[in-house]
This record gives sequence, structure tokens and C-alpha cells, in this order.
Amino acid sequence: MSINYTNAVIFGLIIGTTARLYMMRTDYRQYPTYLHGKIVHVALGFIAAGLGSIFIPALLQKNYTAITFLTLAASQFREVRNMERNTMTELDSFELVPRGKTYIEGIAVAFESRNYLVILTSLVSTGVFLYGNWPFTVTAVLLMFAICKYLMSGKKLKDLADIEFVQPIFVGNGLHVGTIYIMNIGHPARQKEILDVGMGFILTPKNFNYRNSLANLGQRQAILHDTATSLGIHRDSGTPSLTPLIKRDLKDGKIGIFLLPQLRDIQKAIEVIGGVPVLENAIKIPSERDTKENNQ
Repeated sequence: MSINYTNAVIFGLIIGTTARLYMMRTDYRQYPTYLHGKIVHVALGFIAAGLGSIFIPALLQKNYTAITFLTLAASQFREVRNMERNTMTELDSFELVPRGKTYIEGIAVAFESRNYLVILTSLVSTGVFLYGNWPFTVTAVLLMFAICKYLMSGKKLKDLADIEFVQPIFVGNGLHVGTIYIMNIGHPARQKEILDVGMGFILTPKNFNYRNSLANLGQRQAILHDTATSLGIHRDSGTPSLTPLIKRDLKDGKIGIFLLPQLRDIQKAIEVIGGVPVLENAIKIPSERDTKENNQ
């Protein structure tokens, strides 16, 4: 490999690893949250960057054997998804408010896909380094970072629904958020504690398609987990009556959220709920089916 190829590979390796570090910033609510977990993903990102960097030089040198390593990398990065899924599933059993399997699967897929983005970023960076001038190279690198940012940022819950604070109330022994029944609490002392600490929110879907997404049990569990992570949770193990819940109005698809936060800040809670990511597995668009059938 000539000196020009070596410089190009080093450049692609640096840009790809930097891209992986950049994409890891968004995982502060998820995983990895500890130093050693981050080291694992940075190391995998470095490997992915190396694979992407050598693709074009290997192709130009007609070293097709080196290119086959990309297929091996794909199988290895699938193991990354399995590793994340297994780790988070084990840890989830110790959470006061668990993530849920749907949220875990979404995070695991995200970690796998980001390694593929690193490969693509390194491949493009190496190519423009070999055949472009510096202004073109810098523009291409910035464009790849913009693409990475775009592909990382999916929809948020505030894009699907309007969020409104509603003070929880008791009708007899039934706890309600607005007109939505949450659960039955018979002990007067526990009722008082819940009214003192609890907060309620109503999510009103912005259109018919979003009703199905909000109805998804995995999406609802993600809301509870993120709010408990950001606002704290007023409960301990063995206290089933102090459990945050989400229930659905079967008539209009509205969602009633009952929270027991340690930080009782209405505006902060609305921001946290609005910032919950919309899970890919929760997205359903039944109206598109009706449109396609009408066009046939």
C-alpha cells in the first residue's frame, strides 16, 4: 500500500472513530452509562472505521480478499445487538421502572446500525481524501456527520401528541387522570400520599395514525422509564400501589399518564415526556393501507 493510501486510511480511521464518539453522545438516558461500557463501543467503532477505511484502497489494489472482511464484520456487529439486548434485559429486572423489551430492542438495533454508519463515514472520507481537494474533503466529512445526526434523530413523543397536565383525582376508590381510570386504591393514607406526590398527564394524538403508536405497550413503558429516570420515582420494591401507570381511553385514543416523581415540576415533566423517542416497533400507519386499497 503506497504512502497516499496509508494517509487516506489513517484519515478515514480518525474520521470514523470521531463519528462513533459523536453518535454516542445521545445515549445519556440509555446505555452505556459507565466508562467501561463506552470503551467497548469506542473499540468497536474503531474496528468499524478501519474496515470502512480499507475498502477503497483494497478495491483499487484488486485485493478482493480484504473486501470480504466486510461480510465478517456484519456478522460481528449483529453480535453487538445480541450483547446489548442480553445485557439490558438482565439489568432491566433490577429497575424500579423497567425499560421494557420493545425499548431494549430499539436501543440494541441502534447500536448495531451506528457501527454501519461508521463504516460508511470512513469509506466516504477515505474516498474523498484520495480524489478530492481539501475544501471538497471537509465538505464531504461535514455532510456525513449531518447524515449521521439525521439518521440518529427519530421522532419524539411531542411530534405525535399534545401533552396536558391534569391533577389526579379519586372517584370513590378509583384513581383517575381526567376521565381515564388508572387503578383502585382503597387505603385512605395511601390515597393521600398519591394525591400529594402524584402527577397526571393526558396525551391527545394529533391524528388517527398516532393513536396506534401511543397504544403500543412498549411505547407506554418507554414513557414511564424515561420519566422515572429524569424525574426520579417515589416508590420502593414491594409497594404495588406506588406504581406509575399509563391507561388508554378506548373511545378517543387519549392516553392518561400517572406519575409519582421525586421532582414535581410540571414543565420539566412535559419536556421529558415530549422528548421520549418514538420506538420504531410502535409506528403503525393504518391510513396508508386504506389509501393504497382505494388507489387499486
